[in-house]
Amino acid sequence: MSTSQRRPISAEDLAALVLIDSPRLSPDGTIVTFTRTTTELAERCYRSAIWSVPYDGGEPRQLTSGTSRERSARWSPDGRWLAFIADRDGEKGQLYVLPTGGGEARAVTSKLAGIGGVAWSPDSARLAFTARVRPADQPSILNSPDTPVFREIRRIKHRSDGTGLLDGRAHLFVVERDGVAGSDGAAASQITDGDWDDSTPAWSPDGRSIAFASNRSPDRDWNDVSDIYVVPAAGGEARLLTDGGHALSAPAFSPDGQTVACLGRTLDAPAGANVDLWTVPAAGGAPRCLTAGLDISIGSDVLSDVRGGHLVLAPIWTPDSQHLRFLVSERGNVTLQEIGVDGGSLRQIAGGDRVLLDADGDGERIVFAASTPTNPGDLYTISADGSAERQITSLNDDLLASLALSEPEHLEFTGADGQAVEGWFLPGRGEGRRPLVLEIHGGPHSLYGNAFFHEFQLLAAEGYHVLYTNPRGSKGYGETFCSEIAGAWGDLDYRDLMAAVDLIVQRPDVDASRLGVAGGSYGGYMTNWIIGHTDRFKAAVTMRCLSNFVSFYGTSDIGPWFGERELEGSPRDRLMRYWDRSPLAHVEQVTTPVLILHGEQDLRCPIEQAEQWFVSLRRLGKTAEFVRFPDESHDMSRSGRPDRRQVRLQRIVGWFKEYLGS
Repeated sequence: MSTSQRRPISAEDLAALVLIDSPRLSPDGTIVTFTRTTTELAERCYRSAIWSVPYDGGEPRQLTSGTSRERSARWSPDGRWLAFIADRDGEKGQLYVLPTGGGEARAVTSKLAGIGGVAWSPDSARLAFTARVRPADQPSILNSPDTPVFREIRRIKHRSDGTGLLDGRAHLFVVERDGVAGSDGAAASQITDGDWDDSTPAWSPDGRSIAFASNRSPDRDWNDVSDIYVVPAAGGEARLLTDGGHALSAPAFSPDGQTVACLGRTLDAPAGANVDLWTVPAAGGAPRCLTAGLDISIGSDVLSDVRGGHLVLAPIWTPDSQHLRFLVSERGNVTLQEIGVDGGSLRQIAGGDRVLLDADGDGERIVFAASTPTNPGDLYTISADGSAERQITSLNDDLLASLALSEPEHLEFTGADGQAVEGWFLPGRGEGRRPLVLEIHGGPHSLYGNAFFHEFQLLAAEGYHVLYTNPRGSKGYGETFCSEIAGAWGDLDYRDLMAAVDLIVQRPDVDASRLGVAGGSYGGYMTNWIIGHTDRFKAAVTMRCLSNFVSFYGTSDIGPWFGERELEGSPRDRLMRYWDRSPLAHVEQVTTPVLILHGEQDLRCPIEQAEQWFVSLRRLGKTAEFVRFPDESHDMSRSGRPDRRQVRLQRIVGWFKEYLGS
């Protein structure tokens, strides 16, 4: 299709996107499996299936039914089996095993809740995973799902956004591959227990033990300690490997069984600290940081609005136990890097102006999923030396060929105190001077970059220029840059954002009299803060926002420890800081019309934050509208019900049309 025949993207096109996730390479390096997700708008749901494609390229093939949600496929080490999690036969999130030589998938668990962290034993005979269980002597906080009599809460960490109330604890299980799931899930053996949560199991090469992460400290209901433990695969007493001074996760045994690698930071690290790579002897000892001094942060932290959740990819060992591979977020991109176990410099395997979403491959063959500003994601293969890269899927080619997408322009400018800051300018469709919308990311310790963002493309298609940047507090620019806003949200970050706007309004195609601002989570906080400190914006959209730090401390699922890290103290000893840094303290100065969008089941930034902001605005005679989305969590814009996501986009565009024109 020629460029002139292409059409602008619409809110409805969100449902047309096909998403690709969780690429996994077969043990012989010839086949790649992945999760393919589509939207069923009429049924207001998503469907996902496990697919495969040859490593050398070819026609993808569907392996599972895809009638509900099927995900997280993992190859057995012998290549004869695939394990995956599926919603089937009236049960949600159970573990299935599929023979790769042909045949039907069979459930190996039943009636278990919250299954995750699936890992095969080295002999391909067993699977380890985590699931939530409640001790018999511990009352359920859920009671009857229909008419609960009461909810008895005994700990601070009793809920989580997107999950709700946390009934029981997450523990490790082992199940035989050939086991038959009973009605009570009895085929699976629970191998850890206690009043704590265990996560991310990883088998030792000899199959005798399993490493995992857990906070078993006396103050675990309050602190964010996380240690690495090892437990016999048959069950027994867990042995502590690390020293209690870190927040560590995602362990991975070296192939020679001598070392465990993991990700994390020290407990005394500042807010916004880098996620580093660590190793610890399998016999136990002090963790050693392999990335100390490199000032990088491990993980894929670049935001998009087409995927929910946050991937934590465990370090990938090379077969000789001498190197580790991992993703790194840097300057708007996510790359695949390798480092030796003795530390030293990084070696880049896959980079470029794009965002790697996930990766797999411990030998010479590697597969990864990646997104760009004009592609929501495809699969690629590459050799370990960084050569012979090939794209092996084209899931959205027909749709993308029909759309007139906007290409972002990379920006570098000077922010507050002379700091170099990075951003992007997405030109709006049309001619002449057009309105500008400043978009602000959440986190705050995440970043925007070279990933597909449907909302930005939609605004550009409607004729709005879009400016998005990584101000102070963002990941990908070093630990100091990321931690500089601690105790002072709304200072350096605010001035960095205004410096970006000052730069862009000088462009002849930008109408400086028609500026909008929008953001979600921390971006919602900053939207509220901005319109309480300047009247230059003529329209604002604040989403899943934070407006009052004082109440956020006690109502958010992460409020206490997040608040104390970010504001460097609690409301008991920093009350005026909590209030002064709250947008609600400055609501009298707001003159900008505000649209407030919020999910009613948001536990990260509870809806009371939006309610306080809305009531205060309206009580003062300000222009504000409040749209509540039933049943939706903090992640609604990325994984909420499809029809609600479309309504959200339509309301954003409608608000800017009303107050900025078109």
